[in-house]
Amino acid sequence: MVGCIRVVVVLLSSGWILCASAQELKIGLSAEPSAMDPHFHNLTPNNSLLKHVFDRVTEQDENQALRPGLAASWRAVNETTWEFKFRAGVKFTDGSDFTANDVIYTFCRVPRVENSPSSLAINVRAVAAMSAPDPLTLVITTEKPYPLLPNEISTIGILSGKANGAGEVTFDRQECKGVGTYPKTEAFNAGQAAIGTGPFKLVRFTKGDRIILERNEGYWGERPVWQRVVFRPITSPGPRVAALLSGDVDLIENVPIQDLQAIASNADFKVVQGLSNRIIYLHFNYLDDATPGVDGSGGKNPFRDKRVREAIALSIDRDAIVARIMGGVAMAAGELLPPVMFGANKDAKPLQPDVERARQLLAEAGYANGLSLVLSTPNDRYVNDALIAQAVAQMLTRIGLKVTIDAMTQSQFFAKRNRREFGFWLAGWASDTGEMSSPLKSLLATPNKDKGMGPTNPGGYSNGRLDDLLERALATVDDGQRATLLAQASRIGMDDYGTIPLHFEMTTWAFRKSLSYTPRADQYTQAALVKRAP
Repeated sequence: MVGCIRVVVVLLSSGWILCASAQELKIGLSAEPSAMDPHFHNLTPNNSLLKHVFDRVTEQDENQALRPGLAASWRAVNETTWEFKFRAGVKFTDGSDFTANDVIYTFCRVPRVENSPSSLAINVRAVAAMSAPDPLTLVITTEKPYPLLPNEISTIGILSGKANGAGEVTFDRQECKGVGTYPKTEAFNAGQAAIGTGPFKLVRFTKGDRIILERNEGYWGERPVWQRVVFRPITSPGPRVAALLSGDVDLIENVPIQDLQAIASNADFKVVQGLSNRIIYLHFNYLDDATPGVDGSGGKNPFRDKRVREAIALSIDRDAIVARIMGGVAMAAGELLPPVMFGANKDAKPLQPDVERARQLLAEAGYANGLSLVLSTPNDRYVNDALIAQAVAQMLTRIGLKVTIDAMTQSQFFAKRNRREFGFWLAGWASDTGEMSSPLKSLLATPNKDKGMGPTNPGGYSNGRLDDLLERALATVDDGQRATLLAQASRIGMDDYGTIPLHFEMTTWAFRKSLSYTPRADQYTQAALVKRAP
């Protein structure tokens, strides 16, 4: 135990002994990452944790404004060419130098990750060519103007090409040259491939138990306070709070609403909260004639009828959900991004319930006698997700819809959703770029693998007008014009009830009074940003 301060010996179930000290931070997670592969699953728990190990070319601050990352600067050479200048002296945790070749290698791998439940390929799709004039310069070419490139690549964790057996890499959309054999996700989970330039390095990933990181002593940026960080997935709210109060952990995320006041009034702890960009929404299966979970429709898919979707939207009292289910720690939503963010409609208002109009719409659609539906939902992913689904189901009974809840763990939910086993489901989405193109591209754009559109639209919603406006926005350099086009596209999707927004989560953190943490719009819990309170 040499070198520890205020030693506490902790015997793990695995038999390992840890030395807990004043330089150790213990964090209780509300959701567990599915893998240590930074490109495997575009999911907030994964993205949040893996930022500790893998830096990005560009980074985002707590408000999702872009700031320098591995790239100290970047510029648009012309409408289709970007130049990135990298920091000198950056090293991977194996001691090798970071160069532009590692970025090219990384971008080659992202679309080729096996069995990815939600790929990050959408954020490198615009890249048509890449080259490295020198080790610290990267030139990226797009086929058409693509002003969001610096934003989108802020989501991609950079790997070491050398550590993974690559040589000098030549980028090619079809098949890059010089990459060797890409590491499999299992190699990251085992730690073998988890070599990054971030503030921490992976020591151990024990699924269902804990993730242990140690400070990267050779980190190029600000040195983290903590020599060791232990993340414990405690997905049940009660045990997570108990772990904080008992001192088993120092900080927890997503404080249960019913416990917020009690913790905030406890002099030993602090609570902070902030509006996130995570939208909780309802979505539909448009593709299957025999729609899963639907009965009483006469063999038709009722969700293809806009009147049915509008009726469902009008039956929901969003303010009641925010007040009663979310304890006021949420904001009712009128579209897929808060109105203060880029590309959102500033005047978007949450739809107000109108039960009589909803009944009328159902009757006009041929369902005066109602329908039986199954609403699928995770029960351990979003704040009070299963309770929200139950509230929605109760509200739908007012217009003659009989709704059964099918709640399951997030791992089951995402796998079944991607296999299109649901007809009607509740889920959440956080804009990883902090602007409207993210939810539009993923949730409402017509699915098209070649274009990278609709990766989280398994129900197959499609609207040509929305697609056209979105594609025009993505190629518009002028910020004002692009924001207008994105807002117009969003308005079309909302007016068509392609997906039904419910509310935006407020994210909460609670921690010992000796610590401080600034809330983040992306909901990420970043150990390097947890400080000792002044």
